[in-house]
Amino acid sequence: MAELCPLAEELSCSICLEPFKEPVTTPCGHNFCGSCLDRTWAVQGAPYLCPQCRTGFQTRPQLHKNTVLCAVVEQFLQAEQAQPVLPDDWTPPARAAAPSPAGQVACDHCLQATAVKTCLVCMASFCQEHLQPHLDSPAFRDHPLQPPVRDLMRRKCPQHNRLRDFFCPEHSECICHICVVEHKTCSPAPLSQASTNLENKLRHKLTVMYSQINGASKALEDVRARQQDMREAAQRKMDQLRQEYMEMKALIDASEASAARKIKEEEKRVHSKFDSIYQILLKKKSEIQTLKEEVELALTNGDEYEFLEKAAKLQGITTKPVYVPKVELNHELIKGVCQGTSELKNELKRYLKQTQDKKPEELTVPGDPGGHGPPHTPKPTRPMKKVPKDEKKPKKPPPAVALPAKLPTFGAPEHVVDLKQTGQEAAAKVPAEQPPSASLVTKVLENFLTKSRPELLEYAVKVILDYNTAHNKVALSETYTVASVADVSQNYRPHPQRFTYCSQVLGLHCYKKGIHYWEVELQKNNFCGVGVCYGSMERQGPESRLGRNSASWCVEWFNTKISAWHNNVEKTLPSTKATRVGVLLNCDHGFVIFFAVADRVHVLYKYKVDFAEALYPAFWLFSTGATLSICSSK
Repeated sequence: MAELCPLAEELSCSICLEPFKEPVTTPCGHNFCGSCLDRTWAVQGAPYLCPQCRTGFQTRPQLHKNTVLCAVVEQFLQAEQAQPVLPDDWTPPARAAAPSPAGQVACDHCLQATAVKTCLVCMASFCQEHLQPHLDSPAFRDHPLQPPVRDLMRRKCPQHNRLRDFFCPEHSECICHICVVEHKTCSPAPLSQASTNLENKLRHKLTVMYSQINGASKALEDVRARQQDMREAAQRKMDQLRQEYMEMKALIDASEASAARKIKEEEKRVHSKFDSIYQILLKKKSEIQTLKEEVELALTNGDEYEFLEKAAKLQGITTKPVYVPKVELNHELIKGVCQGTSELKNELKRYLKQTQDKKPEELTVPGDPGGHGPPHTPKPTRPMKKVPKDEKKPKKPPPAVALPAKLPTFGAPEHVVDLKQTGQEAAAKVPAEQPPSASLVTKVLENFLTKSRPELLEYAVKVILDYNTAHNKVALSETYTVASVADVSQNYRPHPQRFTYCSQVLGLHCYKKGIHYWEVELQKNNFCGVGVCYGSMERQGPESRLGRNSASWCVEWFNTKISAWHNNVEKTLPSTKATRVGVLLNCDHGFVIFFAVADRVHVLYKYKVDFAEALYPAFWLFSTGATLSICSSK
């Protein structure tokens, strides 16, 4: 039977994980149970995707029963039933012996003495005394006698009052010899023979089930082993990816330092030139001032002889007008640095937009298209192939971003990469999905409300503040992870995404799918707020305040009062001493939860919403000195 094991996988439906039942073949060449595929496509809707290879069909294909595959499956099942795989030391248990007839059977006539015989015509048992008429009288000569029969009433045919000594397998019942006439189209057999036949069949069935249990145990072990191999392979790829991005960040940081050094050196050169000119002008001014004083002194001298000598000498000294030579920065150098930075920014934006516009290859299990498969598909079909040995050796993947040979810096804040628009465009192109049911959302929400902090941190993401949205009174620091209210305006360059009325800032990246969690540390949290909002939220006027419109949700600290705000509706919350806030955003099931994080987490407030757009982390600060710090995702 070992040669049938590979065939079992090929003859199994990848949706129900069982041998094919009335299989059909899709146009892409894959086979499924007809009923399984019907249920899957009924839930999924157009476009109809093959559960195995993800090939899409705009119209539902007309599928027909694969009769050849049906015959192959039937022959395979018969062969599997005939030769189950069993350990060498296993034998089916023997049937228990029939009850001993030695038990006492009472006489049906006197109900006291022990019966010695049972008459199959009278259907009664008699003791030695009351059996005597059957032995002496010719009238009872044709009454067959046999040893006493226990439970005579249960074994008696209720219709013919005769002992049921045959078994009809077609009707699964015991019958008497008169009933045999009514079952002439059946194949009745004596009880002993029927009992032996059924015993053999049950022993074989038990053998098959034992073989199936062994196969299921091995399959469970194999699934866990392959799952572990998959996890290790994914972790290796994650480590390689992290290393690649660290190298890219190091290259960008080095380029930024190089460009900044060039501009600093140019500034120093020009500064030194100005210093030299200043000293020359200062000396020249002093010389002219001294000459002026000598001339004035000569003009006051009354002695004509001394005046002529002094005047002739002073008249010979010439002075020239003071002028400042043209000294300026090397604009070609600075222009080259800034142009290189702009080119790098545009290259990154272009590449990120391309990768976001491409439809990613969905990682859904076979039989569960789009993550919304039918309820009867508990597991993926085919176990994943084990990782080849050569794959276990780390291989350096190609860089994630093709950087130019010359890497200019990102420079001052005005050169920060504007990725928000890219994120919005990508979010707008995400195809609509069928929303989950209300009961499922409630169940998932209740599950997340009880999660511990380590469990929440499994969904942690790194939040970076977007310079282009920051209000002029909001200062950003620590590589755009700390926001505070400044005493003076930051003189940010104008940007259509910048807040102009409220001192607020958004995160750089938006979230349209998946589950995301981040934490924020509050300092001097008398006037601040943490929440999420749509990218389309207003940037000007009072309606741009976080929580005061229909496009944002937040928890806000106003003096000692804590409130939840949405659509300008306030919900007062219990006070807490925690200074760290956790935000759990579940885009797939439509809810956001705010946690107070201390030694343990407890829920501040939750919103259940059918989000219509991508969401951004959002932050509000009001009082001078108030600071919000994005906590590390580690």
